[in-house]
Amino acid sequence: MLLDGEEWRRRFAEIEREAWRLETLPQYLVAHEAEEFAAFREGRPLTPYSNSAYTERVSRQHSEGKRNGRVHIVTQPLSDYLRFEFTRYYEAHSRAGDDIRILDVTNRSNPLENVQDFWMFDRAEVVLMNYGADGRQLSREVFEGDVSSFVEYQRVAIAESVPFEEYVNGGLRA
Repeated sequence: MLLDGEEWRRRFAEIEREAWRLETLPQYLVAHEAEEFAAFREGRPLTPYSNSAYTERVSRQHSEGKRNGRVHIVTQPLSDYLRFEFTRYYEAHSRAGDDIRILDVTNRSNPLENVQDFWMFDRAEVVLMNYGADGRQLSREVFEGDVSSFVEYQRVAIAESVPFEEYVNGGLRA
C-alpha cells in the first residue's frame, strides 16, 4: 500500500512509543527546500529556521515520553545537501528532542549496505521510502511482512553511530 497525505501524517501523530528513521542518501531533493538549499550553496544568508510542525510534534511527543529518532549514514566529505541539512534542520530537530545519530562509513565498511531508507513506527510497522537516484522521493510504501529485520537494522544503526552533536563536534567514530 502506498502512503500519502493524511494517511502518512497519521502515522506520526499516532505513535505510542517511537517513530524512527534510517537515512542512507547523501542528498534528498525536496521541493519546499529548493530555495533555501540554493541560498546555502551560494553562501547567501538563510532565513532563520523557526519551529515547524515537525519540531512542535517532536517536542510534544518527547514531553509525553515518546521517542523520535534517526540514524543517517554518511561518508566524508559531506555533500552540500548534508551540510545544509545538518545546519538547517538537525540542530533544531535535536533541540526539540529528535534523537539524531550519524553513522560515518568513510573509513569502514557499511554495516547496513543495501538497506534502503525507511521509517518504523512503534517497531510494528515499516514504511519503505523509495527515492530516485537524484534523491527525489518517488513513493512511500507500507512493508507487508515481518518487521524483525528492520528492528535489527535499527539496533545495528544505533550501536554503530554517534549522537549528532558528538559527530559535529569532532566525535567521528572510525
